[in-house]
Amino acid sequence: MGIIGMSEQWVVVRIKQKGDSKCVPWRSLKDAILTHPDVRKRLDVFALSIYGLVVLPKALGHVDEAVTDLFDRLIRRLH
Repeated sequence: MGIIGMSEQWVVVRIKQKGDSKCVPWRSLKDAILTHPDVRKRLDVFALSIYGLVVLPKALGHVDEAVTDLFDRLIRRLH
Protein backbone atom coordinates (compact mmCIF):
# COMPACT_ATOMS: atom_id res chain seq x y z
CA MET A 1 0.00 0.00 0.00
CA GLY A 2 2.89 2.27 -0.74
CA ILE A 3 0.52 3.87 -3.22
CA ILE A 4 -1.28 5.77 -0.51
CA GLY A 5 1.64 6.08 1.88
CA MET A 6 -0.04 4.20 4.69
CA SER A 7 1.97 2.26 7.23
CA GLU A 8 2.37 -1.49 7.18
CA GLN A 9 0.30 -1.60 10.37
CA TRP A 10 -2.58 0.20 8.58
CA VAL A 11 -2.52 -2.52 5.92
CA VAL A 12 -2.22 -5.41 8.39
CA VAL A 13 -5.26 -4.20 10.33
CA ARG A 14 -7.42 -3.82 7.21
CA ILE A 15 -6.38 -6.71 4.95
CA LYS A 16 -8.83 -9.61 4.84
CA GLN A 17 -8.56 -13.16 3.52
CA LYS A 18 -11.19 -13.80 0.83
CA GLY A 19 -10.96 -17.30 -0.57
CA ASP A 20 -7.42 -17.76 -1.80
CA SER A 21 -6.66 -14.03 -1.97
CA LYS A 22 -5.82 -11.26 0.43
CA CYS A 23 -7.96 -8.18 -0.17
CA VAL A 24 -8.50 -4.68 1.16
CA PRO A 25 -12.14 -3.72 1.77
CA TRP A 26 -13.52 -0.94 -0.43
CA ARG A 27 -14.62 0.85 2.75
CA SER A 28 -10.98 1.31 3.84
CA LEU A 29 -9.94 2.64 0.45
CA LYS A 30 -12.96 4.95 0.36
CA ASP A 31 -11.91 6.41 3.72
CA ALA A 32 -8.40 6.99 2.34
CA ILE A 33 -9.83 8.71 -0.75
CA LEU A 34 -11.93 11.05 1.37
CA THR A 35 -9.37 11.88 4.06
CA HIS A 36 -5.84 11.62 2.63
CA PRO A 37 -4.11 15.02 2.75
CA ASP A 38 -2.27 14.48 -0.59
CA VAL A 39 -4.61 15.07 -3.55
CA ARG A 40 -2.39 13.06 -5.93
CA LYS A 41 -2.50 10.06 -3.61
CA ARG A 42 -6.29 10.40 -3.41
CA LEU A 43 -6.46 10.10 -7.19
CA ASP A 44 -4.10 7.11 -7.13
CA VAL A 45 -6.29 5.33 -4.58
CA PHE A 46 -9.43 6.19 -6.54
CA ALA A 47 -7.93 4.73 -9.74
CA LEU A 48 -6.77 1.64 -7.84
CA SER A 49 -10.24 1.19 -6.38
CA ILE A 50 -12.03 1.45 -9.71
CA TYR A 51 -9.56 -0.90 -11.36
CA GLY A 52 -9.75 -3.42 -8.53
CA LEU A 53 -13.52 -3.34 -8.17
CA VAL A 54 -14.52 -3.21 -11.85
CA VAL A 55 -11.72 -4.60 -14.02
CA LEU A 56 -10.32 -7.34 -11.78
CA PRO A 57 -13.01 -8.15 -9.22
CA LYS A 58 -12.09 -11.12 -7.07
CA ALA A 59 -14.28 -10.63 -4.01
CA LEU A 60 -17.34 -8.40 -3.91
CA GLY A 61 -16.53 -5.07 -2.22
CA HIS A 62 -12.81 -5.83 -1.89
CA VAL A 63 -9.69 -5.00 -3.91
CA ASP A 64 -7.25 -7.88 -4.34
CA GLU A 65 -3.76 -7.42 -2.93
CA ALA A 66 -2.32 -8.36 -6.35
CA VAL A 67 -4.00 -5.29 -7.85
CA THR A 68 -2.46 -3.03 -5.20
CA ASP A 69 0.96 -4.55 -5.92
CA LEU A 70 0.49 -3.95 -9.66
CA PHE A 71 -0.43 -0.30 -9.09
CA ASP A 72 2.51 0.16 -6.71
CA ARG A 73 4.93 -1.10 -9.38
CA LEU A 74 3.36 1.08 -12.08
CA ILE A 75 3.55 4.21 -9.94
CA ARG A 76 7.18 3.53 -9.01
CA ARG A 77 8.04 3.33 -12.72
CA LEU A 78 6.39 6.67 -13.37
CA HIS A 79 8.31 8.47 -10.63
